[in-house]
Amino acid sequence: MVRSSLADELVECTERCRNMSAPLPKRLSAFAADVRRLDPEFADVVDRMVARLLNSNAGSHAPAVGEVMPDFLLPDQSGRLYSLESFTRDKPIVIAFHRGHWCPYCRISASALAEAYPEIQRSGGDLVVITPEVQKFNAELKTWSGAPFPVLSDMDNAYATMLNLAFYVGDEKRKYMAVAGWDITPFNDSDAWTLPIPATFVVGADRIVKARYIDPDYRRRMDTNDIVSVLRRERFQHG
Repeated sequence: MVRSSLADELVECTERCRNMSAPLPKRLSAFAADVRRLDPEFADVVDRMVARLLNSNAGSHAPAVGEVMPDFLLPDQSGRLYSLESFTRDKPIVIAFHRGHWCPYCRISASALAEAYPEIQRSGGDLVVITPEVQKFNAELKTWSGAPFPVLSDMDNAYATMLNLAFYVGDEKRKYMAVAGWDITPFNDSDAWTLPIPATFVVGADRIVKARYIDPDYRRRMDTNDIVSVLRRERFQHG
């Protein structure tokens, strides 16, 4: 009998954690515990990759609070082009980098962002997700999460590289991901095995970074409650 892949075994875990009545960090922590329970060796590989990135200060040189966010021009899941300016003409924008539709943590995060989107809008902001995937897979992430916001394709991680967020997953992690059922080559239309740190930026209408969350450990993401708090503060200060 052929053993199912780790990706297959985690499908139900992803759905359960997605639907938890809990803040996003707790949902992601619960999913990480499932991964470690099902495949401790894979979880150890992740730990080693994260340690490598932390030791190299990965992401530390991304745009900081008070700095100007570089512009982009990227297509959404339907091919429509968006620039940073198109979002920030009259409101702050939340920019969330995700690894892709294949990543359970990103699926859970995108779903949580979709839940929080009405409150993000009421707080005066908007939201966009950026991945290195081709459009049809971004469409799958958008549909699965019920996202009312665009999901943009950053091919070859060009924008993430500009922001000092892109990194090579490493030979060990690459091998384990492929065996676990996550061969990202067709999703990114590239065999570079480069991914973005799943960073989140809150950028004001003046294109200045108001808040950021950057953690090389992709099992952690900015809490949606914190995103809303930053937007409310911005609205109060400039309203």
